[in-house]
Amino acid sequence: MVHTALEATNAVVTLDVALPGIVWGWIITMNMWAKSIGTGVIFLLFYLLKKYPDAAENLRFPVTVVSLVFIHIFLFFTVIDLHQMFRFWHIFFHPHWTSAITVGAWIVTIMVLVLFGMAFASFIKKDNKLFDKLLGWAVVLAVPVTLYTAAIMAESTARELWQMPTEAVQMLLAATLAGSATMILLGEKLPYEAKRDLGIVLGMSALIAFIVYMSELVFGPMKAEEVMATLEFVKGDGEYATMFWIGQTMAFIAPMVLVWLSVANKSVSLLKLAAILALAGLWITKHVWLVIPQLLNMS
Repeated sequence: MVHTALEATNAVVTLDVALPGIVWGWIITMNMWAKSIGTGVIFLLFYLLKKYPDAAENLRFPVTVVSLVFIHIFLFFTVIDLHQMFRFWHIFFHPHWTSAITVGAWIVTIMVLVLFGMAFASFIKKDNKLFDKLLGWAVVLAVPVTLYTAAIMAESTARELWQMPTEAVQMLLAATLAGSATMILLGEKLPYEAKRDLGIVLGMSALIAFIVYMSELVFGPMKAEEVMATLEFVKGDGEYATMFWIGQTMAFIAPMVLVWLSVANKSVSLLKLAAILALAGLWITKHVWLVIPQLLNMS
């Protein structure tokens, strides 16, 4: 946006101008990837405490710390991407509630306070009842925190590939995939049954996410010419074709196969490999999907 003030009338003229090149790069990829881990572990901790309360007892504080760390990584990369990063406090003192960024910032702030309360309850007060109450609120807050990035992408003009319904589904699946993968790596002392459940969540998240991506790859070009042009970057000799398929294989295809083999053979080591590949592949997949629409000329 270009703002020009006319001295005679003090009127402000605002023009939309094309921004050449990639505006949202790896910083935003880190934003989305870290957020998926930070919210995903909360979803999976809630599940484990409900189904395996005794086995998951000792995961309360470690998982809270992991969530806090990755939510703050997400916030760090959010702030440094702002063009006026030292004015981020305007979001809280001069909020515009029609902006997904403003709404998301407030919800994330509340979630961080809840997470600190959970850390206090588990590490200092040793009060599991208080922790579990706060965990319920954290789960509720984690849903809009996960989804609001999809809303920001959907607000972007001339980005036909980013649509709120599909991006919301992908953000939720990214959270369950990243959360289950991280919990597999954290839950060394969990019984096999709990690890198997985490593996199934990982495998199903990978399967559904892969189906959604393939659906957009095949049927997206039928919707709009812009989508067709965008997806050419990941097809055939496209500039991002290799990276796209590496991401799809690491994040979705390989974890699906490894989880199936793990469940069939009761192999925990295969689950760990699936978790590592899923986390690395998710970053690559998110990065490709973020960058390719920005390669098109806006005019």
